[in-house]
Amino acid sequence: MTNCDEVRVGLSARLDGEVEAWAAQAGLAPDALDGHLAGCADCRTWSRAAEQLTRAVRVQSVVVPDLTAPILAAVAAERNGAVRAARRQAEGRRQILRVALGTTAVIQVLLALPALFAGGGELHTGREAASFDIALAVGFALAAWRPERARAFVPVAFVLAACLIMTSAFDVAEGVTALAHEIGHAAALVQAGLLWALSRTTTISREPARPVTVAP
Repeated sequence: MTNCDEVRVGLSARLDGEVEAWAAQAGLAPDALDGHLAGCADCRTWSRAAEQLTRAVRVQSVVVPDLTAPILAAVAAERNGAVRAARRQAEGRRQILRVALGTTAVIQVLLALPALFAGGGELHTGREAASFDIALAVGFALAAWRPERARAFVPVAFVLAACLIMTSAFDVAEGVTALAHEIGHAAALVQAGLLWALSRTTTISREPARPVTVAP
């Protein structure tokens, strides 16, 4: 082989791992390159320079920017945004529950006042029940005003609701009273459910936010 240009194309192909494809296209054996290099000083020099250049290019370090801090900051911002959205939803639910619970307390007081001030000694039991209802309504109103205290009223409300429903069932079954007269006790169960839900939203809304940590 005396065509140095063709040999150098083959040497370049060998550096790229494509010497067999070059040899097939040129109709030569791959070892023909070594035979030419043995007798051509210029091609040997060119081959050494090409090898050095290829090695330098392949081992050259590539500077990759450190994106750790921006990625962590973006993740933290997304997480905090989700936390704020969840808190806004919890706060909205809490306000609705506070209004609902306060409304039931006011209604309970208004229904109990007539029995409390009714005349006649035979109404003593009714007055005692009215006094109990008003005291209980004040507790519900306090829980609506200070939601963080709602959890303390939950057991009382559920025990009261359970006792009222159980005694009403017994009285209706024995014919002592009519079901229509006792259906109002279902309000106690509603109030207990409102208290429980309010205590849940208060707990969620007061969970501390996790600190944002970004690697230097």
